[in-house]
Amino acid sequence: MMYKVMAWLFLAQLLIQILRIHAKVPAIIVFGDSSVDSGNNNQVQTILKSNFEPYGRDFNGGQPTGRFSNGRLPPDFISEAFGVKPVVPAYLDPTYHITDFATGVCFASAGTGYDNATSNVLSVIPFWKELEYYKEYQKQLRDYLGHQKANEVLSESLYLISLGTNDFLENYYLLPGRRLKFSVEEYQSFLVGIAGNFITELFQLGARKISLAGLPPMGCLPLERTTNILSGRDCVEKYNIVAWDFNGKLQELVVKLKNELSGIRLVLTNPFDILLEIIQSPHSFGFEEAAVACCATGVVEMGYMCNKFNPLTCADADKYVFWDAFHPTEKTNRIVADHVVKHSLAEFL
Repeated sequence: MMYKVMAWLFLAQLLIQILRIHAKVPAIIVFGDSSVDSGNNNQVQTILKSNFEPYGRDFNGGQPTGRFSNGRLPPDFISEAFGVKPVVPAYLDPTYHITDFATGVCFASAGTGYDNATSNVLSVIPFWKELEYYKEYQKQLRDYLGHQKANEVLSESLYLISLGTNDFLENYYLLPGRRLKFSVEEYQSFLVGIAGNFITELFQLGARKISLAGLPPMGCLPLERTTNILSGRDCVEKYNIVAWDFNGKLQELVVKLKNELSGIRLVLTNPFDILLEIIQSPHSFGFEEAAVACCATGVVEMGYMCNKFNPLTCADADKYVFWDAFHPTEKTNRIVADHVVKHSLAEFL
């Protein structure tokens, strides 16, 4: 009897998944860094983790999932906006399976970058490895749904790619290796080349709807402002200009690939302007503080430095633009996600 019940439940779940592929976007598939990592670093031997309190204190009643925020990330809100599901699970999380991943999966790893040298800094998953995990996922999905239905899901899914900040702040401007080899303009072009190759291979694997995220105004992250003592802890304008210029190169890449790859629907989702507007006019968005973060002192802490034993962590994260010295609060993530859905991703709705 129990066997029949289990068999029926499996068939019911499979039917639900098959029916969902008729949606415009049946799944959200995510690549990138901590801006979108929903917990893959929990399973990696690295110091860059956030699967402990107070991270996640506003996530489903207080669950530190490995997301670098007090709650949900932009892909979670985007997935919800597309009517898929409220959270996108991490591929390496052993509590999830292909039944969960069929409608959305995250391969991102906090601390990674386009450049392999960036992922080596904190021993996290390199960008190329995320694509290898995706290939594994494709096989699992075909085994689960069958080749035809799985291929439909893969071609109709929305792919989100978000990374690049670490390449500059945790690699190029922190360590001498890349600066000795590249000017900043050359390094930008080097990274854009990697992005182009990644998207081309993703397209060849069946992806068609792809969102490439630009960089935020990274000179306004609390950690960078803290180091800008001589300028009164204002935003580091040099870093913002680098981000702005890099986004311009990404836009050129989008135009180029749309001309080269027939059938691709590729957009640049640029968080720069909306985040800068929030940071410069926080009260207009219901925030009280944009220069320092909620966790601990709010000026340098992230990861293990942002822990439940620090008595200085704020009581209400919704008053802050940033959760830790490098990452936005859930409220900010929601605003940014809503903005990109309306202004960049609307064509996929």
